[in-house]
Amino acid sequence: MACSDGTRAVPGGSTHAVPGEDTRAASGDDSRAVLGDGTRAVRVGLPAPVKHEPTLPGPVFAAHFHLPGDPTGGYAYGRDENPTWTHLERAIGELEAPDAGSNAGSDVETLVFASGMAAISAVLFSQLRAGDAVVLPDDGYQVLPLVREQLTAYGIEVRTAPTGDDAQLDVLDGAKLLWIETPSNPGLDVCDVRRLAEAAHARGVLVAVDNTLATPLGQRPLELGADFAVASGTKMLTGHGDILLGYVACRDAELTTSVRRWRKIVGAIPGPMEAWLAHRSLATLQLRADRQNANALVLAQALRERAEVAGLRYPGLPDDPSHKVAARQMRRFGCVLSFTLSTRERAERFLESLRLVDDATSFGGVRSTAERRGRWGGDAVPEGFIRFSAGAEDPDDLVADVLRALDESAEAAD
Repeated sequence: MACSDGTRAVPGGSTHAVPGEDTRAASGDDSRAVLGDGTRAVRVGLPAPVKHEPTLPGPVFAAHFHLPGDPTGGYAYGRDENPTWTHLERAIGELEAPDAGSNAGSDVETLVFASGMAAISAVLFSQLRAGDAVVLPDDGYQVLPLVREQLTAYGIEVRTAPTGDDAQLDVLDGAKLLWIETPSNPGLDVCDVRRLAEAAHARGVLVAVDNTLATPLGQRPLELGADFAVASGTKMLTGHGDILLGYVACRDAELTTSVRRWRKIVGAIPGPMEAWLAHRSLATLQLRADRQNANALVLAQALRERAEVAGLRYPGLPDDPSHKVAARQMRRFGCVLSFTLSTRERAERFLESLRLVDDATSFGGVRSTAERRGRWGGDAVPEGFIRFSAGAEDPDDLVADVLRALDESAEAAD
C-alpha cells in the first residue's frame, strides 16, 4: 500500500480567489515544492498568514454581500459563491490535481455541492440532452438506477455494463458521456481509467469518474485522463460521518461553467458550516486514510483464512481479481472490503455480534461500520453479502472483534 508519493504541491486549486486575499501558499512562497500527501492535506486551501487572523478563517454566514454599482466580480449572493466554499474548493482542487500549477494559472476548478448525489446529478444533467446516450456502470452506486429512470424520462439513452474487465468499452460508441465508478460500490471491481478515458476521447465521449471510495489520496482521475472527478465528501474525505457534501473537479473551463450554472439553477449548495467543517477535516485525511487502509488490509488478510467467508474482495490483496489494475492507478486501495456469509440469517447474526463496529450504511468514517447490503434492494448481491468499512481503531482490536463475531454467529447457527 503506497504512502507519500512525492508529488508536487501547489498553492490553489481553483481559479476563483477570495477578493483582496493573497492566494499564495501559506508559506508565502508561490514556488512549487515537492511535498508528501500529509503535508499537503494539512495545508491545502489555506490563505497566506495574516497577523492576528486564524489559520483557517471561520465560516461566512451570508445570503447577500455589499454590492454597490455593477457586479464586476467577488461575492454577490449566497447561492452563487461563498468565501468558505472558495477555501474548500481550492483545497480539494489541490488534492485532486496537485501538479496543476499555481493558483493564478491553474486550469483545475472545483465546485462543492450539498451532497455527493447533488454533484453526480450536476454533471449528468448539465452535460446530457434529449437524444444523447450515456454509459453507466450496472454495478455502481445504488441510486444510479433512480438516475437512470430520470435520464430516460428526459429522452436520454442509458446504456450499462459492468465495471470489471473494462466492459463499458463495449457500449461506448456514439455516447456523449461515460460514467466510471472505480472501485465499484459495493462489489469493489476496478477498471482501467486511463484506457477507458483514451478510448472515450477517441470517440468524442466525455469521461466522469466517481472517486468517492478512493479519495484524491488514493486515485486522481484527472491525471488518468478523466474530464470530471466527482465524489461524495460525506465519506472518507471528511471521515467523521457528520457532514453531507459533494464536489466536482474539472480542467475544462466551459464544462465547469455548465456545472456551475446547474448548481445555481437548482440551488444544490452546501451550508457554510458544512464547508468549513469539511475543510477542517482535510487536515487529518492522510492520517485517517493510512490507518483505515492498513486496517482494511489486515482485516482482509484475516478473513481470507476463514472457511465460512466467501467472495472476499479487497483491491489491496495481491490475489484479488482487481489488484493488478488497481496497483497501476491507485496510491491507496481504500478502507472498504466485502465478503459473503452463507445466508441472510448468518449475516444478521454476525452484525449483531459485533461490538466495535456499527451496523450502519455509508463508509469511510473513523468508526468501523458494516451492513448487510441486500437489505436495501437494488444491488445484485447475495443475501449474506457484507460491505465492511474499516475505521481507525487499533487493528488488533478490530480483527479480534470481527473474528469473535464470526465465531459467535457460527455457534448460534449450530
